Amino acid sequence: MLSAEILFPMLGAIAAAALIFTLLYPIFSDDKQAEKRMESVTESRTVKVASRNAAEAAANRRKQVAETLKELEKSQKRKKKVTLRLRLQRAGLSITPKTFWILSAASGAFCVLAVTLSFESSVLFRVAALVAGFVGMFGLPRWALSRLTKKRQQKFLRELANSIDVVVRGVKSGLPLNECLQIIARESPEPIASEFKEVVEQQRVGVPLGEALERMAERIPLPEVRFLTIVISIQQQAGGNLSEALGNLSEVLRSRLQMKLKVKALSAEATASASVLAALPPGVMIMVYLTSPDYIMPLFMSKIGNFMLAVGLFWMSCGVFVMKKMINFKF
Repeated sequence: MLSAEILFPMLGAIAAAALIFTLLYPIFSDDKQAEKRMESVTESRTVKVASRNAAEAAANRRKQVAETLKELEKSQKRKKKVTLRLRLQRAGLSITPKTFWILSAASGAFCVLAVTLSFESSVLFRVAALVAGFVGMFGLPRWALSRLTKKRQQKFLRELANSIDVVVRGVKSGLPLNECLQIIARESPEPIASEFKEVVEQQRVGVPLGEALERMAERIPLPEVRFLTIVISIQQQAGGNLSEALGNLSEVLRSRLQMKLKVKALSAEATASASVLAALPPGVMIMVYLTSPDYIMPLFMSKIGNFMLAVGLFWMSCGVFVMKKMINFKF
């Protein structure tokens, strides 16, 4: 028979082993392993379904954005030739094409009269009068129209970022987009106010916002306006945070404007030098003609003088063209 000294330790060891087995059995049992495997399978399936839904949503969004860009590209390709009426609208003029042609004819007649009073009657006089009339009727008015258009576009571009900030603050405060556009049309300087007023009025008669902005982009053919049109069109079709998208666009426009001003400042010396070089030959010729016309008239009256004048004009035009390309930076 076992003694008490051996029996009690054996019973304690058996009890401890039973307790350890009871605690560790659920962990290492097949049921627990199967339960863990089921949980892992269920969790992985849930994660896969969620990731699949997110991927499908992102793919649908990309598809909608791609379709919107394709539609905008097709609309750009379908654009007709720029008419004279559209050119007048881009310049901010309210006259009709008929009035423009009347003013152009008056300008041509004035140039012909100026040449008639400046030169004596000769073969060269007739050619000069014909050239002056052509330039005065077709060249000078279109040049003035392009200058007005460029000046108006520059004013529009300087205020566009501030106008977009008005929309961003309005959307963040809870105002609808149409109300923000009306605020721009009322409180912004020209030509921002007139262009957005036209957009608001077109919306009131039933024109969609995207189409109204497309028409504004035709009147103001700037990349920045095209960016604004694309951002709003995509947001309306695909959804998203409009205030964040327009805020990023505003920062991009300000950066582009700062870069343009910096390039203009850095190229100011080259522009001044090119202007002086281009204006020096005709300026000297005019001063010589005013001081001693008999000295320079053989250049216009003789055949060799006419030939030299034509060659000089050709090379001068080439030089002006090259200098313009050198100081016209694209970025």
